[in-house]
Amino acid sequence: MQLHADELRSRLEPLFKENFEQFDELGAAISVWQNGKPLLDLHGGFRDAGRERPWTEDTIVLIWSATKGLGSACLLHVLQEHKIDIEQKVGDFWPEFTQAGKDNITLAQLLSHQAGLAALDRKVDILDYAAVIEALERQEPNWPPGTAHGYHARTFGFLLDELVRRISGMRMAKYWRATFAEPLGLDVWIGLPEKEHARVATMYAAKAGKTKLQEKFYRDAATSGTFAHRVFNSPHGLSAVSEMNRPDIRAQPIVSFGGIGSANSLAKFYGMLANGGRPEPDGQLFFSQQRMRWMTATLSDGMDRTFQIPTAFSAGFMKEARDSTKKIFAGSTRAFGQPGAGGSHVFADPDNKISFAYVMNQMEQSVLPNEKSVRLLDAIYA
Repeated sequence: MQLHADELRSRLEPLFKENFEQFDELGAAISVWQNGKPLLDLHGGFRDAGRERPWTEDTIVLIWSATKGLGSACLLHVLQEHKIDIEQKVGDFWPEFTQAGKDNITLAQLLSHQAGLAALDRKVDILDYAAVIEALERQEPNWPPGTAHGYHARTFGFLLDELVRRISGMRMAKYWRATFAEPLGLDVWIGLPEKEHARVATMYAAKAGKTKLQEKFYRDAATSGTFAHRVFNSPHGLSAVSEMNRPDIRAQPIVSFGGIGSANSLAKFYGMLANGGRPEPDGQLFFSQQRMRWMTATLSDGMDRTFQIPTAFSAGFMKEARDSTKKIFAGSTRAFGQPGAGGSHVFADPDNKISFAYVMNQMEQSVLPNEKSVRLLDAIYA
């Protein structure tokens, strides 16, 4: 499928405008790339609820869990550089991890949310990295590893970060900048420098009274003591959306949900992944064919212990679930990506060499992609 810029704009621009007129969008941007080249970039609205600061071409915004995809790419790159297979055990590189029955967990299981470490029994502060890592080391799996999967909403980033540190000697935020962001010229950060704060759009929590999807999951997530509530509060802290607007918190390298960047740069990065690991046909090769297969091949598929609906994962990325009634990657079986809470959505389609990014600052009451981005995807593939 070959997209054409003019036709793509004619299809997507009216829908993008409708997001503001009919779906209460405040500020947002979309970017679509194919064959390593940008085809469409749109932005509109405002960075603030007072509608005093317009969303401009250089606006960056919190992308929540879409950060996980960046972290997964970093870990896969580290494994590639050190010639490590994903079927090797986590404990081979992180000996303390093997406590409490975790000695046989593989990298593949960890990357595909099968490790059973979604919820912690110990209450630790999300900003205390050492305490979180120790809690993960001591944690008994929530289910027998490899027998089921469940989205690791908060712990996932810490697991990735520590593995990158153990194997490469470098924390994730630094590895991201040195390996991908700087070579590719990406305006995406995991831990935002002070000089970049003036460009950031303010993030706003979902408005009360909106219809919720997956009712039971959202009820459980809001009810103390349930598994979903434990997952989204392990580790503890930063539960209020407003806290994520603080400059000191934006500066924290939180791999699970702290990334900040632009739609264009996110689509550019995923465009490299959609292009077989090269940003352009004769450009630098970032990932081998084997590592690209890790990203596209489904490792877990079925009922998600956290979301309570069917989900699927490859090595570090979300996939289209076989039995899902809602298509989040336009039905593509090889596409992979990572959405963010409230509406951000990023993915790569290697079959058509297409990448897509949608970012916004007015959240919806959804953790998985909502209508604002999904209908744009449907229009691309119409």
